[in-house]
Amino acid sequence: MPGATLERAFRIGIALNLGFVALEAAAGWAANSLALLSDAGHNLSDVLALLLAWAAAWAARRPATARYTWGWRRGAPLVALVNAALLAAALALIAWEAVRRLAAPLPVDGAIVIAVAAAGIVVNGLTAWMFAKDRHGDVNVRGAFLHMVADAAVSAGVLVGGIAVAASGWLWIDPAISLAIVAVIGVGTVPLLRQSFALSLDAVPEGIDLQAVRVDLLGRPGVATLHDLHVWPLGSTGAALSVHLVMPDGADDLFLASTRSRLLEHFGIEHVTLQVERGDHPCPQDCAR
Repeated sequence: MPGATLERAFRIGIALNLGFVALEAAAGWAANSLALLSDAGHNLSDVLALLLAWAAAWAARRPATARYTWGWRRGAPLVALVNAALLAAALALIAWEAVRRLAAPLPVDGAIVIAVAAAGIVVNGLTAWMFAKDRHGDVNVRGAFLHMVADAAVSAGVLVGGIAVAASGWLWIDPAISLAIVAVIGVGTVPLLRQSFALSLDAVPEGIDLQAVRVDLLGRPGVATLHDLHVWPLGSTGAALSVHLVMPDGADDLFLASTRSRLLEHFGIEHVTLQVERGDHPCPQDCAR
């Protein structure tokens, strides 16, 4: 769960990026730069992404209730999916307008583009740095981090483009940079969309090899076979497992406790439900499953 440092990162990151969106949109309008306006629109989607990720982090800390027995942790994958979908929609709009501008380029104030893009590198780079430490443990934090890194790279591209426009007067460079923005961010969006979609469908979390879990359980003393093995995410972090173990001699509490500990230690599965069967009755389903 996020600590005070991560909470502060969300607050500062949202404030910085919201202020920069307003500055970049105004500058893009004044400079007639689609690259700046496109980046402002994308940065606005990133502010929303940060808000959603913050909401997911808050929801993950909500306690379980009689109705919501998992708490609100399951909301995190849905937030990540919405985040990725909104970003994909924003990229489609940027690409459409960039193609239109390539056909009919408009005058651009390169000096304004250069100044604002330089500020964008600082703002986005600082925000990414604040999320760097916690990016490996939560899909929403990782999504926020990738957003900010991509934004810093895009701002660098806009800066180079502004210099090129100012030096050459080639107006097609501005919409061409917008298309490059779409390509760069799109590459990072596809994996995030795929991962958040998988989490929403209770797919086995990344980093857990289901076959390895099966082999490990079958290797436990007294286990003849197993069936109905399921592993699913608890939220953007954590995993749960349920399985039926066929054990002709039964099992005691020590076996159950040691198996849970092993699954946590080796696979990071924190919530384990084991149903032990002696095999006196045929499995209702294929026990090899």
